Parts: sequence; C-alpha cells; structure tokens
Amino acid sequence: MRYDFTDLSLFRHIVEAGSITHGAERMNLALAAASTRIRKLEEAFGAELLTRGRQGVAPTQAGRTLLQHARTILEQSERLQEDLGVYAGGHAGQVRVLSNTNSLTEFLPEALGSFLAAHPNISVDIEERLSDEIVGLIAEGVGDIGIVAGTVDAGGLTTYPFRSDRFVLVVARGHELAKRSKTSFAETLDYNFVGIDRASAIQRFLASKASQAGRTLRLRVQLRSFDAVCRMVENHVGVGVVPLTTARWAAKTMAIQVVELTDPWALRNLSICLRDYKALPPYARQLVDHLREARREST
Repeated sequence: MRYDFTDLSLFRHIVEAGSITHGAERMNLALAAASTRIRKLEEAFGAELLTRGRQGVAPTQAGRTLLQHARTILEQSERLQEDLGVYAGGHAGQVRVLSNTNSLTEFLPEALGSFLAAHPNISVDIEERLSDEIVGLIAEGVGDIGIVAGTVDAGGLTTYPFRSDRFVLVVARGHELAKRSKTSFAETLDYNFVGIDRASAIQRFLASKASQAGRTLRLRVQLRSFDAVCRMVENHVGVGVVPLTTARWAAKTMAIQVVELTDPWALRNLSICLRDYKALPPYARQLVDHLREARREST
C-alpha cells in the first residue's frame, strides 16, 4: 500500500472543498492528476472514499476514517517541520487561527501585531470563517485557535472571553432612518445596502438573517472594509451594517448617522475557542495567553 503526504493533503482539501476540482486547485494540481491520485488511493485501500454527485463530492464512511487519520498525520508532520525549523533558522512555529469577520477586522490586527513583534520566530496563518463553521473546524483539528461570536454553541470546546462589540446601522445624514435612534434589521430591508464582499462571513450572516425574514439584501456594491462601507453610505449609495467601533470612528469625519440595531444578535460577545489548551504547542499557548491578556488590558 503506497501513498504519500501529497495524497493525504489532496484528499483533505477535496473533502473540505466538497469538490475534486477545487481541492486540486488548492494543491496546484491538474484535475486529471488529482483524479488519478484519488483513484489510486481507493485502489490501495480497496474501498470507495468519495461519493460523486451533481453538487460535488462527499466522503464515504471509509473516506471519513481516512480524513481523520490524514488530518492527524499531516498535523504531526507540520508540527515536526515547525519544531525543527528553529534549528534551521526558520520559524519556531505557525499558529492556525480561524476568525469571524468582526474579530478579524476590529480586534485581531492590533493584538496580533504586538504578539508577532514580540515573537519574531512565530508566524500566524489566519482565515476568515463563519462562527458556527469555526467551531466545527476547531473541533476537527483544522485550526488551533478560533475567534467566534459568543452566541454560537461551542460544544465541548474550551472557551475564553475575548472582546465585546455591537453591530449597528450606518446611514447618510438626511436619510429617512437617520431620524431614529434604533431600528430592527427587518425594517432596514426596504433600503439599498452597501456591504462587505459576498464571500465574507459577516455578509453571509446578514444574508441568512434577511432570508429568515423572507427577504433578500438589496446590495448595490460590495467592498473590502467596513471603513469603505461607511464612505459609500456617506455618499447615499445605501445603508450598511458595521461594528460600533468602526461607526464611532467614521462618524467623527464622515457625514453619517449611527442607528442602534435592536436585534439580539447585534450584540457581539466574542470568544476564543480551542480543543485543549494543554495539547496546544507552546507557541500557540503563548498566543492564547496574549489574546486573553490583551482583553484584560482593554477593559
């Protein structure tokens, strides 16, 4: 039975992407080469590993077993390379962080900046995801540390408080809603919206909330930052939903009005989540400690 790290990594990417094509792209492999590797894996193990359908691929029971072992093997290999890297003049380690949009844009840059400045041999690989996705991925070992909304069910993960913030509505001065001090999200859906890129976690979250209300977001434009959203709002392109911290800063220099959202989900208590603090590599524990200390200093 012959297989290598490339085979295992490819299989993991295919399952996580739900597509052989997208898994191959993540590995920079041609589709034909990726398909051949998966076929040879199935021949080697004597079992079908993937079910193919119109919506993509999904692991069979044998595939789920392989995925679990593949992740363990690949994680151990990465840890080995990271732990030995310091002796070759490389990084002492890499921490994999999964974060929701609010934390990624509002709080992590400053916290990570000070951490990385103090630990030049540590690198951080950060990926934006929805909070409920993050919980599942941390539980599966895809990431070391997750930053999620406090309202999400973290299951058996260890959690620590991180930050608190609130989503608010921003409108141009003179807009109909500018006369209000507060409103519900459902009441804003009659207006055009300025949003973050459709692939962002917060935009997918807002789209799902609109769908639950039986509506769709009337997006006029999607941008890459909350600051840019506020600038478009100022120019009467539409209304936007942004963190209160951003809105307060923007309101100092822009002609916008901040309107409180009354929905319970608008209050965002953010949490750090992880599988097992003691099982983390030392450099990952250092980052967890730093994030918790940064919270205490901000309160």
